Amino acid sequence: LDEVIRIIREEDEPKVSLIATFSLTDTQAEAILNMRLRSLRRLEEMEIRKEHDALSKEKDALTMLVGSEAAQWRTISKEIRDTRKLYGPETELGRRRTTFASAPEIREDAFTEALVEREPITVVVSAKGWVRALKGHVQDLSVLQFKGDDSLAHAFFAETTSRIMVFASNGRFYTLEASKLPGGRGHGEPLRLMLEVEQDAEIVRVFAHQPGGKLLVASREGRGFVVTEDDCLANTRKGKQVLTVDGPDKAHAAVPAAGDSVAVIGDNRKLLLFPLNQVPEMARGRGVRLQRYKEGGLSDLKVFTRADGLTWEDTSGRTWTVTDLLDWQGERASSGRLPPKGFPRNNRFR
Repeated sequence: LDEVIRIIREEDEPKVSLIATFSLTDTQAEAILNMRLRSLRRLEEMEIRKEHDALSKEKDALTMLVGSEAAQWRTISKEIRDTRKLYGPETELGRRRTTFASAPEIREDAFTEALVEREPITVVVSAKGWVRALKGHVQDLSVLQFKGDDSLAHAFFAETTSRIMVFASNGRFYTLEASKLPGGRGHGEPLRLMLEVEQDAEIVRVFAHQPGGKLLVASREGRGFVVTEDDCLANTRKGKQVLTVDGPDKAHAAVPAAGDSVAVIGDNRKLLLFPLNQVPEMARGRGVRLQRYKEGGLSDLKVFTRADGLTWEDTSGRTWTVTDLLDWQGERASSGRLPPKGFPRNNRFR
């Protein structure tokens, strides 16, 4: 039977092949072929009738559905239940394949770094507030020229992708993009053209921002606190108020808070050392008293590691280090004692 079906399906001359294969007569072969065709036609008729019956039932059901609002709602409810069974949260098809998470943190300065080629520069700021950026890390700055009686005030290494921070005596921090600083040719440009610094405010310090770094900021009256550099970044030309100063008081210092001890010295030439953990960390405010003065105010301060000793640089450029510091150790807000022999007469650590 399988061979007969194969011949009928595949051979171009099934009648001839049937006669040759099974030694049939012409009449026998013709009978087999006619029987097969009639069977196929009968099967086709059965399929058509079956499809007709199914479509008729579907038509009757749709006619009833259109004519009955109650039947429509029953059908909707059934379809919702069926959909829930198929795509519910506990089913294979309905189970969530992804989850919600917090948006990743993106540093805003990453966009600037992506657009600016990273190159080393040396930032130079004069005493009168003129700024410029020299290409490379320049070691010898003695050849620099300044306008008239102007002179060097601040110089430090940075990169074209760095953020430059400016701390003024009004207690505000200002931020500049290093890539936008004028080049080393000429005398540069005034900082006050780039920033909205108050006319009576003076530039206290200019430095390159260190992400994650901390600063110890202090006023002339000797009040201060620790603040993160990230909290000092300003988004506008007007800067960001960090150290609050009232009346005659002014912001006087902002030094890296890297170490475990603080050294402060006043105009009265009294030196005081105390642990850094006695100074609170704040984002903004007046801070706490670091040293007490009867006359004058804060001259300079620095944060250092007690085990390494206290170092300073004299007016001749020599570096001094003292490790036996017990005589000057005290509590925050004390007065202090006269500094060790060899400490600069200008009462500054550098």
